Amino acid sequence: MVIVMSKPAAPLLHRLAPAGLALGLLLAAAPASAACYADYKAKQDDPLRLHYGVAEISGACERGNAEAQLRQRLADAGWNLLNVLGLFDDSGLEERRDSAGEFYLRF
Repeated sequence: MVIVMSKPAAPLLHRLAPAGLALGLLLAAAPASAACYADYKAKQDDPLRLHYGVAEISGACERGNAEAQLRQRLADAGWNLLNVLGLFDDSGLEERRDSAGEFYLRF
């Protein structure tokens, strides 16, 4: 089978190039990934203190990554991570603000 084109393909590419450029700019302006947050429980010993908190997680929004980041951040302030309760995006932030109190986005 032979396809005969009446017009060269180059002009078509010139017409599509601006659309491709615009699409590329839109994609570059979009965030690479959605925001990620974790809610967690932590403790201190002597005297025993417990807290519930919410923290922003960078990188992969995965439990293991959240645990590693929170374990380090909390340890730097003298706290021990007990567990990560869950992971969520921006839509879950406001409903947790009051419960987390002073530990809302602190670590």
